[in-house]
Amino acid sequence: MSPIRPWLVVCALSLAIGGEQSAPAAPPTLDAGRAYGYLQKICRIGRRPSGSPGMSEQQTVLAEHFTKLGAQVGYQSFDAADPVSGTPVRMSNLIVTWHPKMNERVLIACHYDTRPFPDRDRRNPRGLFVGANDGASGVALLMELGNHMTDLQVSRGVDFVFFDGEELVYQDQGKYFLGSTYFATQYRDAPPPYRYVAGVLLDMVGDSSLDLFPEKTSVRLAPGVTQSIWATAKKLKIREFHQTPRHEINDDHVPLNEIARIPTCDVIDFDYPYWHTTMDVPSRCSGESLVKVGRVLLRWLTLPPEQQTPQQ
Repeated sequence: MSPIRPWLVVCALSLAIGGEQSAPAAPPTLDAGRAYGYLQKICRIGRRPSGSPGMSEQQTVLAEHFTKLGAQVGYQSFDAADPVSGTPVRMSNLIVTWHPKMNERVLIACHYDTRPFPDRDRRNPRGLFVGANDGASGVALLMELGNHMTDLQVSRGVDFVFFDGEELVYQDQGKYFLGSTYFATQYRDAPPPYRYVAGVLLDMVGDSSLDLFPEKTSVRLAPGVTQSIWATAKKLKIREFHQTPRHEINDDHVPLNEIARIPTCDVIDFDYPYWHTTMDVPSRCSGESLVKVGRVLLRWLTLPPEQQTPQQ
């Protein structure tokens, strides 16, 4: 992801939270140890930039994982130019489909590529970057959620979308959001037989000191979805979801909102001190943090449509 100028924007607006509504049945229990194990497994692969052997290995791991859980797994492939050499890089968004017969759907997305190098690391900007929080945390959370999706009583179909090419960037050379831009453009220009009514993007959700604030662009472009997610967290008394917006971030949710017109909010902890450094490793993350975000998502997915995507 890339921050909007300035790098950190503080917004003084408060997010309106809807009135009290009856809560659905309690969602399944998530396993923090298992979720953290998934994060460790992904990080053990090592570097996972677009087009790399690490990315290929990760794709195999995810395809096998979700297929065994009963999901449909497919790839949306395209080529993009390497920002240094100009040679084509094969990229693939991975799409995991649950309840495929439902024509009204929501997507839960993350990026699964890592930045090629930890170029914000002052000591070792060309060192090993495994992206435990910035990349693997969203992947691990979706892997854990997958254990519960087949039997989850949802109001709409659900797709997990893993975006490639979120940051194939060397220093400041390259482009962001290649996978999500391709996905959004294809959705707009070659509409599928189903319709996405909402989306949630997960980015850096594993910090052991988790703090999640409504993101300003999400509040502006997808107010109903953002309100619903944070209202759900409030009802579940998950205190890591704060109610006052803080950051304004360019991320994969922007093309989903602006190109595909899918109202999508970004759930991101942008106060993570190890962003794009060699210190973004599993020990800086927590399975408990992943589970707290997962609890909100599972409850949100079971809400009636009018509560899941309230009109604004």
